[in-house]
Amino acid sequence: MLGKVMKYDLKWVCKPLLVFYILGLVFSVATRLLGNIQNSIVFTVITQICSGAAISMMASIVINSLMRCWVRFIRNIYKDESYLTHTLPVKNGTIFLSKVLTGIILMLLSFAIILACIVIAYGTKANFEFVKQALVPVTTLLEMKAGVVVAVIAVILILEFIFILICGYLGIILGHKSNNKRIIKSVIYGIVLFIAMSITTVLLLYIAGLFNKNIMNLFNTVEAPNKETMKFLMFGGIILYTLYNILYGLIGNKQIKKGVNVE
Repeated sequence: MLGKVMKYDLKWVCKPLLVFYILGLVFSVATRLLGNIQNSIVFTVITQICSGAAISMMASIVINSLMRCWVRFIRNIYKDESYLTHTLPVKNGTIFLSKVLTGIILMLLSFAIILACIVIAYGTKANFEFVKQALVPVTTLLEMKAGVVVAVIAVILILEFIFILICGYLGIILGHKSNNKRIIKSVIYGIVLFIAMSITTVLLLYIAGLFNKNIMNLFNTVEAPNKETMKFLMFGGIILYTLYNILYGLIGNKQIKKGVNVE
């Protein structure tokens, strides 16, 4: 049953986003093709316009991916479609799991499209070399290849956006336990949940610094961190965000199993 619920969830959230995916790719292709035309003020201006539009579409993809998931969550569980949803032979925990997995799949798909747009629009040999040279201080310090560093950063970003998504879900669940001003309370809860874990991260980092002076230097000095500290921050970030996602996911699952207050 989970698969069937996910099928409808994915169809609902992905359909409107196809417009942004297509526009992002079209403007990226236009940026690349028009950028090859030299010695023309007109085409230079048009290229810059296309480039700006491509970047706007990429930002819109991220924002709308989150918004579509949250809107689907509210409509399907608490509003218009809630009565039909709750008549199905599906447990609330399964519905919540479907929404989480749908959101994760959508975020991965959106980031893949954004990566494709970046490569298409700006993936020239000169730009790759520029990025590689810009990362030399980091790759030299960490003794890692540029591709590995970029991959780790990408994983951290994806996990962070998944965390934002789940904060939104949990905020909606807690906010809709009230009988009034549900949306406002949902937003407040979501922001508080995000800030709470951000503060927790800083506190955990400080506690780790009590046992490691190199980590404590992040609080006491403005010097660049050493190799061990940088690796600790990068891979520690992956572990922490994974744990945060699991924790908030479990809390959300537990809360929604207690019952839903539909409008």
